[in-house]
Amino acid sequence: QVQLLESGGGLVQTGGSLRLSCAVSGGTFRSGAAGWFRQSPGKEREFVAGIFRNNGRQYYADSVKGRFTISTNNAKNTLFLEMNGLRSEDAAVYYCAHDQRLILSSLRLPNEYDFWGQGTTVTVSS
Repeated sequence: QVQLLESGGGLVQTGGSLRLSCAVSGGTFRSGAAGWFRQSPGKEREFVAGIFRNNGRQYYADSVKGRFTISTNNAKNTLFLEMNGLRSEDAAVYYCAHDQRLILSSLRLPNEYDFWGQGTTVTVSS
């Protein structure tokens, strides 16, 4: 059974940077796609970034494009989200997710992912 565990969240000032990690156990990110989502109080979970394993192509929400970078390590067992230029609106609980058969049209849809981490909290102070 694939399990995901996020880490790296914390408190950062506006304009600062954080790097989130998502370690996978019971499998790897060798197929399908993996993504990062976030959820703020009172809001729906939203897509942040995703990456496909077969071609390494990355996709981003417009709100984070140019500031965030999604990647994996060579062993394909850790997913990262490098976040720069953080803004107050980036504050949320961040979740990593994985699905072994995801297609492009489903990448941004949280209900299409089979595996989720427990989340890590990012707080941005002004």
